[in-house]
Amino acid sequence: MINAGITILGLGPGDPGLISLQAWEVLDGAEEIYLRTRMHPAIAGLPEGLLVHSFDHLYEQDKSFEDVYKEIVEIVIRMGQRKTGVIYGVPGHPFVAEATTPVIIRKAQEIGLPVRVIEGLSFIEPVFGMLELDPFPQTSLIDGLELAIKHHPPFPPSSPALIAQIYSPEVASEVKLTLMSVYPDDHMVKLIHGAGSADAQIEVMELYKIDRNENIGLQTVLHVPELKSNTAFESFQEVVARLRAPDGCPWDREQTHLSLRPFLLEETYEVIAAIDAEDQSALQEELGDLLLQIVLHAQIASEFGDFSMIDVLQGIHEKLIHRHPHVFGDLEVDDQQTVLENWEKIKSAERDDIDQDANGVLKGVSAELPALVQAQTFQQRVKRVGFDWPDIQGVYDKVAEELLEIKQTTTEGEIEDEIGDLLFAAVNLARWHQVDAESALRQANRKFRQRFEELEQMVRSEGQDISKLNIEDLDRLWNRVKENQDLDNQS
Repeated sequence: MINAGITILGLGPGDPGLISLQAWEVLDGAEEIYLRTRMHPAIAGLPEGLLVHSFDHLYEQDKSFEDVYKEIVEIVIRMGQRKTGVIYGVPGHPFVAEATTPVIIRKAQEIGLPVRVIEGLSFIEPVFGMLELDPFPQTSLIDGLELAIKHHPPFPPSSPALIAQIYSPEVASEVKLTLMSVYPDDHMVKLIHGAGSADAQIEVMELYKIDRNENIGLQTVLHVPELKSNTAFESFQEVVARLRAPDGCPWDREQTHLSLRPFLLEETYEVIAAIDAEDQSALQEELGDLLLQIVLHAQIASEFGDFSMIDVLQGIHEKLIHRHPHVFGDLEVDDQQTVLENWEKIKSAERDDIDQDANGVLKGVSAELPALVQAQTFQQRVKRVGFDWPDIQGVYDKVAEELLEIKQTTTEGEIEDEIGDLLFAAVNLARWHQVDAESALRQANRKFRQRFEELEQMVRSEGQDISKLNIEDLDRLWNRVKENQDLDNQS
């Protein structure tokens, strides 16, 4: 006899024989049941004479899943208040991949409506039975519909994953694209169909083929085996923490934020050098070296209770979302300049929240930056609030003005000051041409070094001492080097 209230009943993974004894006793004594969906093999084995209703008609009204689930919850809550209450049946286990159950329970508690949950076997047990695998200790359980709208998998690739709700080729296609941002196209995966039913089967295939599978249906899940070890950020954190542990590396244990400072600078410049050289292999390695420095600093801070890597990640995560309302919110922007102007307004508001006295456009620009980088950063910042030349001619005029002032200056102190002004104006000219001043000078330095080293080689090949040559001879050789390099660039 069912009294007022809600009974949420799990129907198991598919085979009617897997319906639990407790669930069967409830069904056998019931007059009617409301199913979230009839599209489940266990329905065929329900007791004779049981009046079966379903909410399938809601799915057919071209509504989002969220809207359908919301309406189902409202109806179940309303029927649960009847004298006879309601039995609400869901596939599998009421708390495994079932969005309606937690909401029904929460809303029922708010109005004092009793809820009874009849547990059932979920799809997970028969899936891992078919795979002959133990999901412990690290298998990730993922909702395919959530994964389909992401750009990057939210689980570590060094652990296996089971992805549910691959119920259509369209969902499989979107899931595939998200996974292929990390996994190779030919990574071998398994599609499991109808686990826990008489029609259960496993298909092994390359990841890129999953959306072409003709057997995909409502009971299809995807098993993604792990990539090789040492591919997860968490694993890397463990290595660094182990190095810093009492029984770890003596050198690593002694390091502090200050002692690591030169290594952080060195690794940063090596990353830049790899970028300048367009050497992707070197860039991959140098980014790893730089990441080591970042994780080391976070580990040290964690040990002293200052902050942890979680704090670092959460902080930058929230900052990026807050500063990109045109991506994560409803703000509309027209172009890059509008984005930058809005960015500066947001940063200004953030500074207001922290310290009214610190609310300056140039606040936060590090004094430790290289001079060219600092100058360009200053100029980019003030441009965002409209402090800039109306056109590039003003910049050319300023460069010419500063050069003239150098020619007219007589004292050493004034010359140093005017040369600084000229360099600042030159950086502004680079910015107007959308050229990174630091990169441009590094390229000029690299070009000069290559040419001068070739000049030295020419002098040695002629059996001469470079220090004994006059400027006319050196200039002649210099022009030869330039001509040779120009020919090499043309070929």
